[in-house]
Amino acid sequence: MRALQSDLSTYYISAVKLVQSLRKEYLRDRLNVLLRSYSRYALKIVDEIGYLPLNREESNLLFQLVSHRYEKSSTIFTSNKSFSEWGEVIGDQVMASAILDRILHHCTVLNIKGESYRLKDRRKGNSPPYKEK
Repeated sequence: MRALQSDLSTYYISAVKLVQSLRKEYLRDRLNVLLRSYSRYALKIVDEIGYLPLNREESNLLFQLVSHRYEKSSTIFTSNKSFSEWGEVIGDQVMASAILDRILHHCTVLNIKGESYRLKDRRKGNSPPYKEK
């Protein structure tokens, strides 16, 4: 929150959209252009790592992003997966270890335990913002 309140340049993206963007620019032979554009932001927030598993190519692209920002800029990753599950998420234990090595080297891990706030609201009787059929 302090980063946002201090007008730190910040970029938020879901992991799925991030990987789609990286893949698209890789196929256009413009991956380095995209990585440089992401470097403009002092803080990058990547949400929902592990929501969908990655294939080898996607894992490699994520590694390139992490490696490009490593020790230069701050990156926040959110996930409901434990680090021990990242091998499954990334699709390759060695690649997962390389990514986690860079992420965890200079980090603070915040482990939030408890019930999902979405499920909690649902149990309280708050209806979802859509109609179920």
